[in-house]
Amino acid sequence: MTEPVIEAANVSKVLGTGPAQVRALKGVSLTLSSGKLTMLMGPSGSGKTTLLSILGCMLAPTGGTVRICGTSTTGARPDELAKIRRQHIGFVFQSYHLFSTLTAAENVQLALEVRGEQGPKAIAKAREVLDSVGLSTKMASFPRELSGGEQQRVAIARAIVAEPSAILADEPTAALDASNGQTTMAILSAIAKERDRAVLVVTHDQRLFGFADRILYIEDGSLTREELADPKAMSVQQPS
Repeated sequence: MTEPVIEAANVSKVLGTGPAQVRALKGVSLTLSSGKLTMLMGPSGSGKTTLLSILGCMLAPTGGTVRICGTSTTGARPDELAKIRRQHIGFVFQSYHLFSTLTAAENVQLALEVRGEQGPKAIAKAREVLDSVGLSTKMASFPRELSGGEQQRVAIARAIVAEPSAILADEPTAALDASNGQTTMAILSAIAKERDRAVLVVTHDQRLFGFADRILYIEDGSLTREELADPKAMSVQQPS
C-alpha cells in the first residue's frame, strides 16, 4: 500500500492564553494520498486554516503528530519545518500573493530560486509550467495586467513548479467568478490526477464538489464526517 503523502494523527492546537485561549483543533486525524483531490468544508472559525497551516508545516501542533512523506514533524525546529515545506508542499492562496513588480514568469521562477535553482533551467521550467496552465502568452505580463483568474493560475504554476508532493489551497476560488472558479478547480484536479499529487482544497463553494474525490467536514475544531465524491460509492463515516 502506498504511504500517505500527509498523515495527521490526533492533532490538536491551542491558540492564545488565559481567558482568550481557544482550542482551534481537537484530535484531528486524516491522510492525504497521491492522485486525490480532497475538499475541506466548514464554517468560519471551524479550524480549516489552522489545520491547513499545520499540514503545510507553517504552524506546529500543540498535540498529536504530522508526517510528511514519512517524515515526522514532531520536535522539528522552524528551519527544519521550512526545509520540509520547501521540499514537499506547494501553497495556493485566495489572494494570489504575487509580487507586483515581477512578471508572471519571474513570480514562478522565484519559487525555484528559494530552492537554489537558477539560470536557464529555472527559466525553462517556469515557462513550461505556465504553458501547462494556459498562460503561454502571458509570460511577460505583470499581475496588474492579468485578470483574477489568470493571477490565480500564475499562483498555481508557482505552487507546482518545484514538483511538491502536496498542494494545499486555501479558498482558491473565493475571489473569482464562477467560470474562473471552475477553471481553477479543473487545473487543481488535473494536478492531482495527471501529476499524481495530493491536493487539499479549503472551500465554501458546494458547486465545486464535482471536482473532489472526497469531502471532509470540520466544525468546532473536529472532523465531523467524510463523504466520498463518487455517487456510487458515497458514504458517511463518523470519526472514531
